[in-house]
Amino acid sequence: MVPKIRSFLLQGIDAQVVEIEIDLDESQLQKEIVVGLPDAGVRESIERVRSAMGHSGYPMPAGRTLINLAPADVRKEGPMYDLPIAVGVLVSNGVIHPVRQVAAVGVGSGGGGGGGLSFEDESVGLDPRRALIAGELALDGRIRPIRGVIAMVSLAKSMGLDAVVVPSENAAEASVVEGVRVFGVSSLSQVVGLINGALDLEPCPTADVEAMLEETSAPVDFAEIKGQESVKRALMIAAAGQHNIVMLGPAGTGKTMMAKALPGIMPPMTPSQAIEVTRVYSSRGLLDSARGLVSARPVRMPHHTASSPAIVGGGAIPQAGEISLAHHGILFLDELPEFSRNVLETMRQPMEDHVVTIARSHGTVEFPASFMLVAAMNPTPKGDVAPGEVGLREMERYLSRLSGPLLDRIDLHVEAPAVPWVELSKKATGTDTATMREMVVKARARSTKRQGEIPNARLKGCELDVIMNFDDGARTMLEQAMTQLGLSARAYDKIRRIALSISDISGSDSVKAEHIGEAVQYRLLDRKL
Repeated sequence: MVPKIRSFLLQGIDAQVVEIEIDLDESQLQKEIVVGLPDAGVRESIERVRSAMGHSGYPMPAGRTLINLAPADVRKEGPMYDLPIAVGVLVSNGVIHPVRQVAAVGVGSGGGGGGGLSFEDESVGLDPRRALIAGELALDGRIRPIRGVIAMVSLAKSMGLDAVVVPSENAAEASVVEGVRVFGVSSLSQVVGLINGALDLEPCPTADVEAMLEETSAPVDFAEIKGQESVKRALMIAAAGQHNIVMLGPAGTGKTMMAKALPGIMPPMTPSQAIEVTRVYSSRGLLDSARGLVSARPVRMPHHTASSPAIVGGGAIPQAGEISLAHHGILFLDELPEFSRNVLETMRQPMEDHVVTIARSHGTVEFPASFMLVAAMNPTPKGDVAPGEVGLREMERYLSRLSGPLLDRIDLHVEAPAVPWVELSKKATGTDTATMREMVVKARARSTKRQGEIPNARLKGCELDVIMNFDDGARTMLEQAMTQLGLSARAYDKIRRIALSISDISGSDSVKAEHIGEAVQYRLLDRKL
């Protein structure tokens, strides 16, 4: 019988089952062969398996050992197959006995009482046929953590499997998925004892994801920022509806400081959102193994020298980029025009569809990218605007680094003017983070009651047509703004979404003229370009 041990491979943030088959032929010379499109890391696994088995007291079997990783047409990469290969080899040479045959007496149909003897398989310990197994082996038999464990457990649940065997350092991550027994193991000997029934290992308790969620911390309180109350309000509106926002103003006006304070007013994630974000971080190996869950909204701040693969994702084996690591969180781009135009243009499709698709010759991978873009920029490369026509032309040249379609996808354009000395010399008395967070949470609660977990910024035009309740003045003002400013169809929906968030903050059941008027003011760059 050819032992079959099931593991997984990672495609983006999703897992696909891999069946590991072991064929031991003792009549041939000793040799180990790994087939099934393994990369260098998988081919080297046989040496780690040999050493780990030897140090654990299980010598490599004599003869030819053929190891097949199926499906054979999909490339396998990484050290996650060390443990399932070792288990398969130990099953093939009789060290592991996953099942045993027990006799069962059958009653004959005749009246002579002649019974037949049959045999049935009975699991001794953990039945590997009902589990997924993965882990990297150290040379002394210890088991090291791997990437993508949460996707592996989700796969096991979808397949109806009973359990997963993972490195003990990944057990906290695996336990956030309900309905699957999670066994965290630290050595190869422990796995042998678990499957053979010699070790009574209790599965890890399922984590209470909702209790683990927490507010996103911020290094700056909005109360520390003097002046800029209008920008603070715009940031509060952005947080309430998860709108993209860009702040335009001279150097030293507090734009970066306000962007760093913004995470403090964001509402906590839902359990489903936290698990989605955790899957992304786990696929990159960036997850805190002790906690096992990304419990606060992520905040990413890449430098303007970052490349397109770093921002959007990519590589020979596609991995998530910064926009996916900011999923359900904030992506802050400081000095926006200094980013490569190619990088910014590659962000246009993910900003619209909230997913990034990376195509390679061997397949296509999708990563989630529902992020909130927060950008800051100076009006010119010098940081301020010179008086007169010279300054205006310089500002136009600098703003021309940003394409119109990109700016169309940014909901709020806000000017952050220089703060006068009189304001700077006073004690800070502006709105603080706690007050702003309370208003944002109430606004999110209103939108959630109305449309579910979809934020206002993600509503489609047809959904806005149904949800929005305009009064007569608001409809007239919107028509005038579209006609006089010559705004695009995309800007039309942006204004409606912003107005809806403003009405949520004000607690109004309808969108009023003042809400539309304020929303139009936030299309600053539409009027400048």
